[in-house]
Amino acid sequence: MNKSIILSEKDKEELAKYAEAEKPYESCAILVGNETDENWTVKEIVLTENTTKSEVMFTISPDKEFEVDQKAKESNMEIVCIFHSHPESEAQPSETDKKFMRVNPFPWIIYSGKTKEMNCFILQDENVKQISII
Repeated sequence: MNKSIILSEKDKEELAKYAEAEKPYESCAILVGNETDENWTVKEIVLTENTTKSEVMFTISPDKEFEVDQKAKESNMEIVCIFHSHPESEAQPSETDKKFMRVNPFPWIIYSGKTKEMNCFILQDENVKQISII
């Protein structure tokens, strides 16, 4: 897969700021936009509550995900990415992340509160692949 995720600098800053504000818990968000054969374009960020209130995992309520999906469809968009932070670890998917990537087969952006890095991954044929954020 050679697709990229297109995310503006302003959106990256907003996600990083939100992640820092939510510490010590993981933060999470749903990114909405459009997918083409070449990329996923993020047009809107919906900051969501981590209902787990955990430092090592996150949960977006199914109701919230459904609501975001419905609103996106009304605007001819769709969910294109899941965002969450790792407050004290690297911007790499954990085993828990990999498990949930099967349930939410979107690209996942992970922000590290430790290194301030932001990386994106997708699960493809049970393998996690890093994709570029441009």
